[in-house]
Amino acid sequence: MSSSGCRPSTPRSLSDEHWQHNPSTPSRLKQSHAPKPSPSEEPPSPTFETPASRFPSASNPFESPQRTNRADEIPKSTPSTPSPLRPRHWRQYSTHNCSQPDGEPCEHGTFSPNIKPTSPPTSVPSILDEESGHGHGGRYAGGQSIVGGANGVLGDAIGDTVFGDGNIFGGRGEHGKPPGWAESWRLGWGGGGDHEGGRGKKTMSTTLWLATKHGVQNKRRMYLVYYFPFLQWVTQYRWAFFKGDLVAALTMASFYIPMSLSYASNLGHLPPINGLYSFVFNPFVYALLGSCPQMVVGPEAAGSLLLGTVVKSSINVGHSWDEDDAMNARIAGVVTGMAGAVILVAGLTRLGFLDSVLSRPFLRGFISAIGIVILVDQLIPEMGLAHLAKHVGGVSHGSCLDKIIFLAENVKNAHRLTCAVAFGSFAIIMVCRELKRRLQPRIPSVAYVPDRFLVVVLSAVFTWHFGWDKKGLEILGDVKSSTGTPFPFRFPFIPQHMQHVREAMSTSFLIALLGFFESSVAAKSLGGGEGRQGDGLQGMSLSANRELVALGVANVVGGCFMALPAFGGYGRSKVNASTGGKTPMSSILLSVITVLCILFLLPYFYYLPKSVLSSMISVVAYSLIEEAPHDLSFFLSLRAYPELFLMALIFLATIFYSLPLGIALGIGLSLLSVIRHATQPRIQILGKVPGQPGAFENAEAYPPGSVESVEGCLIVKIPEPLTFANTGDLKARLRRLELYGSTAAHPALPRVRDPQHNDNVIFDIHGVTGLDGSGAQVLKEIVDGYVGRGVRVFWCRVPKEESRVWELMERSGIVERSGGRRHFVRSVEEALRMAERESFSEEFGGEREGERGLRE
Repeated sequence: MSSSGCRPSTPRSLSDEHWQHNPSTPSRLKQSHAPKPSPSEEPPSPTFETPASRFPSASNPFESPQRTNRADEIPKSTPSTPSPLRPRHWRQYSTHNCSQPDGEPCEHGTFSPNIKPTSPPTSVPSILDEESGHGHGGRYAGGQSIVGGANGVLGDAIGDTVFGDGNIFGGRGEHGKPPGWAESWRLGWGGGGDHEGGRGKKTMSTTLWLATKHGVQNKRRMYLVYYFPFLQWVTQYRWAFFKGDLVAALTMASFYIPMSLSYASNLGHLPPINGLYSFVFNPFVYALLGSCPQMVVGPEAAGSLLLGTVVKSSINVGHSWDEDDAMNARIAGVVTGMAGAVILVAGLTRLGFLDSVLSRPFLRGFISAIGIVILVDQLIPEMGLAHLAKHVGGVSHGSCLDKIIFLAENVKNAHRLTCAVAFGSFAIIMVCRELKRRLQPRIPSVAYVPDRFLVVVLSAVFTWHFGWDKKGLEILGDVKSSTGTPFPFRFPFIPQHMQHVREAMSTSFLIALLGFFESSVAAKSLGGGEGRQGDGLQGMSLSANRELVALGVANVVGGCFMALPAFGGYGRSKVNASTGGKTPMSSILLSVITVLCILFLLPYFYYLPKSVLSSMISVVAYSLIEEAPHDLSFFLSLRAYPELFLMALIFLATIFYSLPLGIALGIGLSLLSVIRHATQPRIQILGKVPGQPGAFENAEAYPPGSVESVEGCLIVKIPEPLTFANTGDLKARLRRLELYGSTAAHPALPRVRDPQHNDNVIFDIHGVTGLDGSGAQVLKEIVDGYVGRGVRVFWCRVPKEESRVWELMERSGIVERSGGRRHFVRSVEEALRMAERESFSEEFGGEREGERGLRE
């Protein structure tokens, strides 16, 4: 090959044959060896049309389906050797079949590689073909126009109802009967208008098309049952489930009702009863709307602590004070309501992927820091130093470091009886926890032992019997609502609360994000009812977006009653599942038990020691920390020093300064990491793999010499969708490939790649499944730059013409500017052959007639 362009090393005159190029010396550009169809497989006259008219004509595979065939315009000749190019009219009988590792065919469009010829069918099956509808599913062929439209934004349930076929709610077809799927097709497309552009065309989603085609009668119930899972599981409920659900609810109540009192009084700085409200409303609402049958929602230590920081902040700025229980409860309602609103809006806008925004190092560092903060916070009441801390300036509302210094200076002032009760309760609960962990595999019923409930009851009885409250042990006292009514209603989003909204905005967002993350982990671990065999609910599928809606509505309702934020907890849900809970009825029963507790049992909590509640919270804090060593050792074994640095930075900032700083650092660094990953184009330079015909791989992923470069050609693979986010740096990355043949080279390096190797640029866009206007504009500028420098531009493995990618490329002028549709081919090898022919033609001053005709 010569040094300029993709040219053969031994020149020869052009022949008159249309598709044939036979240099006297074999070209270094490998030819495709596609098998020539046998005579028995030779297609008939290329005037065949499919029912959908989706296939191209013979002479030009890119022309619209309405154009007639021009095969007779191709010059007829009999080449002496088999043509390296498959006849183009043969493609209308081809099936797309990329060689995928798992053997599955790809769906990357008309120009996918490795197209395998098939015998010409007498009729081509289509999802539009009534004879082919035997339960195979498929995608609605006319639905391309709504993917990015109303259904893309609102979802099929709303999009079909408002903008789609009017028969969704039981409309009638001809003669007053329900429309069949073929009739619905005619109705949906405006009474048989032109398939491609007929007037009166209506949009129809794939969901509605499949439901109509396969005889789903009640489409309203189809959507209603999906979005209100209560309607699905209540029809499956049997009395056989009730015993297990009741036992699970009683077990959870014995564990977590005392815990909710601790969260409210010790972490949230609220009246204890506000913690109980989280088990009254949130589990009940989630049971109606949630998609995970065995998950139970309730308050968590991290969310309660974050809410407490907002309450303390309001006290510090003078909007409230420690003894103003009513105002502090209203602040809690605002925080909980805002967290629920954030989650609800995210669910309605289908942002279920948000649980992946926060990195694992951030979560581990932050949650471990929260565990340390909680342990230090609870040491003050466990040692009987709460009153002393209030009189020492800034300690009660200070940082974790301030409290550690305070404890070290005042350990001599600790109350002995309080320390004995607190640390004794902590030791008993930890021992029982470890025994349960070891015995449960052999004795599953040990999970039913309510160890924490027994500690709470015995401590209250001993305090009453021995008069420990008169000896300086602090007790819970009267547990009542701050307003005097059992279930006070205060709507959180009123103008009087705007000052608290501004203070709580960032904290509420983090509470929502952390709560949803923990809920999604629990839901994925427990699973729904899909594919479940044996006893239990069947057919309930998990959905991140429905989980967001359920949790959002639950917390908005909880905020109206000034409850703590409540989300799904993995430990609580495992207790529910292991003690017999099989359906959301266990959550409803838990809510009923909590209501009975508020109405009739609150006086019995009078003698409950506060130090016992603190010890129960300390056990939870320990559980937040105990997973950190495993993650540290894992990242150390990987030598993942950036993750370790991020974890340490967030941990130290939270411990030694404040929770808000740790929150800001964690979210900021996580978002920066996501943005950096999303905006970095991952283009590759391809090379020929020796010994594998038609194989081209990333040259930078192989050792030097393992992949052959193609002289005169720069082959660039773009393996991802192109949007405004990742095309900003695309020009600079391409420039590095032109100068150095690698994107890893530093721009300070002088040019090392010969300019003549960039005479032809081939873009492999097999992975470009999406393209927006900004990406199309950048591609157009890149193509303009190449064409202006005399560089030939080719494209291979382009998505099909019906796709949005092709539409934008054509409308933006990329197709025309690149040299027309003939520069869009099926494979890299075909692009190389075309580049070689054009280089050869330009060198000898002419074009073949056939190529000129195709250009025209």
